[in-house]
Parts: sequence; C-alpha cells; structure tokens
Amino acid sequence: MIKTKGFFLVVFYFIFSSIYSQTVEIEGIIAGNADVENIHVINKTSNKFTTTNKLGAFTIPVKLSDTLVFSSIQYNLKLVLVTFKIITEKEMIVFLEEKVNKLGEVVVGKILTGSLDSDIKNSDAERPIDFYDVGIPGYTGKTKTQSERRLYEADAGKYVTISLGVSLNLNKILNKVTGRTKKLKERVRKEHNDVLLEKIKANLTEDFFITYPLDESLRTDFFYFCSEDENFDKRCKNKSDIEVFEFLAKKMTAYKTNLKSKDN
Repeated sequence: MIKTKGFFLVVFYFIFSSIYSQTVEIEGIIAGNADVENIHVINKTSNKFTTTNKLGAFTIPVKLSDTLVFSSIQYNLKLVLVTFKIITEKEMIVFLEEKVNKLGEVVVGKILTGSLDSDIKNSDAERPIDFYDVGIPGYTGKTKTQSERRLYEADAGKYVTISLGVSLNLNKILNKVTGRTKKLKERVRKEHNDVLLEKIKANLTEDFFITYPLDESLRTDFFYFCSEDENFDKRCKNKSDIEVFEFLAKKMTAYKTNLKSKDN
C-alpha cells in the first residue's frame, strides 16, 4: 500500500513538473465596453508581446505562473497570473475595466456640449479668410517646418546659362559646396526623428518599461540613443507597435552593454 502511494506521488510529481515547465500557446479574448482592438498583451515573465485583433482575440505563449499584463489607453492596467486551469484549457477570458477620466465642469463664455456641429453653431469664432474665398490658387499640401522651408530654398534659384546651352543653378551649387544643404538635411532629419520619437514615447513607454525595466533617470537618454540609430526612421516610421517594440528591445540590449562598458 505504501509502495503504491509512493508510486502515485512520483507520477504526480513528474506530471506536475512537466506542466510547470511546459510552454503552451493559449487563446484569449478581451471583454470590455470600449474598443477591444490593439490592446497590448505582454508576458512579463518571458518578455513575449502581442496585441488583440478587432474582435479582442489574441494568442500568446505562456508557462504556469507566468504574469500577463494587459494595457491600453482606454482600459485600466490589469495583471493576470497564468493558472493550472488556463494551461490545461489553453484559453482565457479577460475582463477589463474602462478608464474614466473625470474633469471638473468649466464654463468659459458660450457653453460647449462636446458635439462639434453644435459647438461651432454656438461659437462666436469666425473662420479666417483663405485663398479659396478670394478665388486664387494656393498650396494645399502639408505645411513645411522652418527647416524644411530653408532646405527647399537652398535648392531653389534660377538657372543661369553659361555657354552652349549649359545652365547652372548657382544658388544650389553654392549651398552644396559650402555644406549648408547637408547641414539643413541633417536638421530636417533630426526634427522628423524627434516627432517620431515623441509618438513612440506616448504609445509604448508604459508597456515597454514594464517588460524591460530601466531607471527613470536613464529613460530619456535611452530613447535618444534609439533615435540616433541610422535605421531609426526605416524601422519605426509607419510601423506597427509590435515592430517598434522589437526595435526598442534590440536597442535596449545595446544600450545596457554601453552602460556596462562606461562603468568599467
């Protein structure tokens, strides 16, 4: 009888150990009142990351006792411990609590309702006159920054005929020879990188540093370290959060290596 009990204990131990160490891919669904698409799902234990689809569904690899973090702009942060039940069933439902940002009532002049059509009618503001009002053509593209305008002007200028039909843009040549065009291109590149960097910081800071902890005093320096990468624009512009997250993770490894070399 004692031998039988011992045998079952050994079997139970091996089964439990196998389940505890086994990685399985689970399917989950988010239940919430707001939009359930693009919610960040992070396995904090294994540093795995995914996002939900438009139906709030996701798949992610986990082990027993891993910690999953669910984060988004519209819901409160939630941590879920992976249980034996989740591992065996390979599925889970996550109920998220919608964020409520309450603002005190403020009335300035006309009462604004939050409805754009209603507020425009209720406002004394007048639309400024533009080129459409006076019937003349005008530029309708994206407004250039000061640096972009200067770069454009560096290439502008009239072509001057030298001889035998050969024309030269002396303004463009002069700016190129003196290095002004190169400096302006670098300034424009940095401005574009700064805008992209601020967008990344707004979207991913909270989730990224949950997965890859870093002292707050070093976070700004880390982001600028990322923006100085020659492939920063290529790797991050118009890319998904997952792609940007992977780029940041790779740069974090290099950043920490640099910190260690400085300490030594």
